[in-house]
Amino acid sequence: MKVISTNLGDPVEVVWRGKTIQTGVFKYPVSQPLLLEAEDVRHDHVIDRRYHGGVDKACYIYGVEHYEFWKQRYPDLDWQWGMFGENLTIAGINESEMNIGDVYRLGEALVQITQPRQPCFKLGFRFGTQQIVHEFQQEPYPGVYVRVLKCGSVSVGDQMQLEESAQDSLSLATVFSLLMTDRNNIDLLKKAIALPDLAEACRNDLKKILIFAQRNSEK
Repeated sequence: MKVISTNLGDPVEVVWRGKTIQTGVFKYPVSQPLLLEAEDVRHDHVIDRRYHGGVDKACYIYGVEHYEFWKQRYPDLDWQWGMFGENLTIAGINESEMNIGDVYRLGEALVQITQPRQPCFKLGFRFGTQQIVHEFQQEPYPGVYVRVLKCGSVSVGDQMQLEESAQDSLSLATVFSLLMTDRNNIDLLKKAIALPDLAEACRNDLKKILIFAQRNSEK
């Protein structure tokens, strides 16, 4: 897997339900390397740290190949790397083959897979429609959040190489399906919740889904 673009964003004001808020989803390619730090990417703007940034979601990665799928759905947009709010656009990303807990060498950094992206309304501002949020939830291209185990610089052309494979884990695609479309799979929900390297926020969301699934199974 190869880094194709490094992306940063400045705060942008948008109006949501009558209120003006800021978002960092508007990211664009930059010429310099990115420094992956423990809780975010240096010089990037993480606005709402309840849902973005932090130890478990220090950097967001999206796959080059996924862009072709979305371009067919939204052909009239001004397509640039960073459209999904990712810090790194990388060729070869496959969420079905990347497991929670896998450790990768990424440029000078060492990172660990923690969870898939859970899209929110802010993605809709980048695409000009909230329809993208629903569509994103239905497709197996959530992208990758990582925990930074060793801080370091990442440049265009660097490789993302598997260093350590997590044992008896679940793929990003599987966890994403549990969050979005396979919400009644009690056994798999329990297994996902028990994964030691899963992001805590994602674990909490899956616990809520499990409670509803168990209630539904008792009806």
